[in-house]
Amino acid sequence: MTSDVNKSRVMIVASEASGDIHGAKVIKAVQELSPGTTFLGVGGHRMSAAGCEILIPAEDLAVMGLIEVVGHLPVVWRSLQKLKNVLYSDMRPDALILIDSPEFNLRLAKYAKHAGVPVLYYVSPQVWAWRKGRVRTIAGVVDKLAAIFPFEPELYRGLNIDVRYVGHPLLDEFRVTRSRQALLEDLQVGSDRPVVGLFPGSRRNELKYMLGTLVATAEQLICRQPELNFLVPVASTLTREEISSRFPSGIPVRYIDADEASIYDIANACDAIASVSGTVTLQIALVGTPMVIFYKLSPVSYAIGKLLVKVDHFGLANIVAGKRIIKELVQDEASAEVLSDEILRILHDDAYAQQMRTDLVGIQQELGAPGCSERVAEMLLELIDEDRDKSQK
Repeated sequence: MTSDVNKSRVMIVASEASGDIHGAKVIKAVQELSPGTTFLGVGGHRMSAAGCEILIPAEDLAVMGLIEVVGHLPVVWRSLQKLKNVLYSDMRPDALILIDSPEFNLRLAKYAKHAGVPVLYYVSPQVWAWRKGRVRTIAGVVDKLAAIFPFEPELYRGLNIDVRYVGHPLLDEFRVTRSRQALLEDLQVGSDRPVVGLFPGSRRNELKYMLGTLVATAEQLICRQPELNFLVPVASTLTREEISSRFPSGIPVRYIDADEASIYDIANACDAIASVSGTVTLQIALVGTPMVIFYKLSPVSYAIGKLLVKVDHFGLANIVAGKRIIKELVQDEASAEVLSDEILRILHDDAYAQQMRTDLVGIQQELGAPGCSERVAEMLLELIDEDRDKSQK
C-alpha cells in the first residue's frame, strides 16, 4: 500500500523501552509508504534515530506501580501539559499514535479528541487482565486500535472503534545474529562454563524493587555453583552504573549495553535466565531459552493490584501459551532462594529444561505472522486520509 498523504505530521508517544523499539519500526514503515511524514513526541534513542523529534525522553515517564505513579505525578503532569499544548497549537499533528502506557496515554487521547486529532492506539491496554470496563472509555477517545493478541478484537465488539489484530511487533525484529560461542567470545566471557542471564527490566522502579533480588540470587548461585558466569543486559532507558553498583565485585558479571548486543543474542547465549515480568519474557520465549519469571512492587501497590488484576498468569509467555509453561514468582514468593533453586533445576534437570524449550516453540506460532509494523503504518495512513476526507466534506 502507498498513500497520498504528503508531509503529514504525527505525534507518537512511547514511554517504555519496548515501546521505543516498536515506535521506531512503525516510523520507518510509515516513511517507506509516505516519505514526507514527520514525527515528534515521546520516545528513546531508537525512535530518535528513526527520525522522531523527541519532545520528552521516554525515561522521564517510565514508572510502574500505582503508588509509584503518585510520587511521579509532577513529571507526568508537566509532560502531559507539554504534549497537550502541541495538540492545540498551530503545529497540531495530523494524527496521534499511542503505544501502551494506558494511564498516561488515555488522558492524552482525551485531549486529542477535543482538539480534533485522530488517534491510533498500538499495543492496546490490557483490558483482558483488569478494568474490563475501560473498553468503552477507550472506544470514546480512540479511532483505531492495533491489537497485538488475537483474542483482543472480540473485547471491543459492538463499540464504535476500528479494532484490528495486526500480529505481534516482536516478530518484526526477532532474529539471532550471533551464535552462543561467538557472542561470549566478543564479550570475553568463557563459553566453557554455564551462563545465567539476569534480566532486570528497563524501568528504575523495577531496579528499586527487583534488582536486589537478582543480586541476592546471583550470590546464592555462585555459592552453590562457583563456575557460573552471569550476563546482565542494560536497557537503553538505564545506565550501566545503576545496575553494576549493586553487584559485589566477586560475582563474575558481564553488563551488556543495548548497542553491544540484541536481547535475542544475549538470551541465546544463556543456559538459563531469571527475568522480571514484561515484554522481555516474550523475547526470551522466542529464542527458546528456559527461564523463571518474577515480579515485585511496593507492598501497597501489590495489595491494590491483587484486588484489581484478575488473570491466571502474569507472565506474557504463559498468557500467550494459555498455560503455565514457565514458573512465575510474585512478591514474597520471589525470594533469592526460590529463584536460585529454579535456575539450578533448569541447569541440571535436562528433561525439565527440554520440556520448557519444547513448550516455548509454540509461542511464535501463537503470535501470528511478521509484518506488524507495516500493518500499523497502513492503519495510520488510512486514519489520516479518512480524517482529511471528513474535513473536506
